[in-house]
Amino acid sequence: MQLRTNVSSLQGIIHVPGDKSISHRAVMLGAIAHGTTTIENFLPGEDCLSTIDCFRKMGVVIKQDGSHVVVEGKGQNGLQEPSDILHVGNSGTTTRLLLGILAGCPFHACLIGDESIAKRPMGRVTKPLKMMGARIDGREHGNYTPISIRGGELQPIHYESPVASAQVKSAILLAGLATAGTTAVTEPNRSRDHTERMIRLFGGNVAVDGLTVSVTGPQQLTGTSIYVPGDISSAAFFLAAGAVVPNSEITLKNVGLNPTRTGIIDVLQKMGADITIANVRNEQTEPFGDITVRTSRLAATEISGELIPRLIDEIPIIALLATQAEGTTVIKDASELKVKETNRIDTVVTELRKLGAEIEATEDGMIIHGKSALKAEKAVVDSHGDHRIGMMLAIAACITKGAVHLKRPEAVSVSYPAFFDHLHSLI
Repeated sequence: MQLRTNVSSLQGIIHVPGDKSISHRAVMLGAIAHGTTTIENFLPGEDCLSTIDCFRKMGVVIKQDGSHVVVEGKGQNGLQEPSDILHVGNSGTTTRLLLGILAGCPFHACLIGDESIAKRPMGRVTKPLKMMGARIDGREHGNYTPISIRGGELQPIHYESPVASAQVKSAILLAGLATAGTTAVTEPNRSRDHTERMIRLFGGNVAVDGLTVSVTGPQQLTGTSIYVPGDISSAAFFLAAGAVVPNSEITLKNVGLNPTRTGIIDVLQKMGADITIANVRNEQTEPFGDITVRTSRLAATEISGELIPRLIDEIPIIALLATQAEGTTVIKDASELKVKETNRIDTVVTELRKLGAEIEATEDGMIIHGKSALKAEKAVVDSHGDHRIGMMLAIAACITKGAVHLKRPEAVSVSYPAFFDHLHSLI
């Protein structure tokens, strides 16, 4: 795909698609709840459709019409042993959270995904689930897909997680919902809390004490109605674009503002971006509002520590922001990037260098020297099959002089099928 380059201005209003993390969880909890769950503004991207497909194979009736989804919940005990392999596609969230639910189900299931999923470590989830009593096997003793699991009666645990990961925490909490007694997870830093909020929305109980989250089971959930806010991880690409493309003003409507996800806004504000937030609502469940960003003069900053879990998916676009900031930006404590859809540290560095960025990889992050004038002579950049890399490179092209061709642009459909249409509507 030939990308638009050297864009003179971006102007307009965008409704970004529904939040991917919340869409996954709404289907999963709706499936194991009793009664009907209605989901509005669901993200019909490939990852979330993989989640729907897996639960249909376990006997759950799910009707999906674009962003409107109705789930006829069967309860935890109503799920049926699948007669076919559960294919998770490219979705790490589907894989890890589904393992948590399957751990409490007294039947056998096998999970498989695409080439990218086959390289992503699952031991961080299978280890605590094995400690609870689930029988799990797979490549390298269940560390990689394909993974086979037979669940059943579980024992509660208090797990000290070595990483701040919402997927690890969620898998254990979902298993805990089917387990007699109190199951707890303690993290080194707070990770996103969509699962905790959604369990409460379905009538369940979750206790939070500092960095420890626990559920006491077994619990019975009840179907509900859910509005999925716009995905701030998708909005991040246009927030960055509005800040770095000349003569720009972009408003993003109904974007999720969960405080465990708004690290990108904190970074933009630290860098001096002209950004305003208005019309905030729904603060008791999943808050959302409207964000406006204008062309800004940016300054370098350091991104590290407890901020990292709140923006881990946004680091590729933050790296691009840093190329347009005065001074040297340091990103560290982000080794988690190595086990995403790609090794995002190496991939971001490799691809941005093709456009003239002064950026180097470190063991747990990057160092970016700004401000760089990006330019290319018939550069060929590659998403590497990673949706966030593909979208970052499309925004990078907007401030690059010269021709830029993107390989594997279809990767963006995982989370944002209309991304290129929305970008072109602003030009």
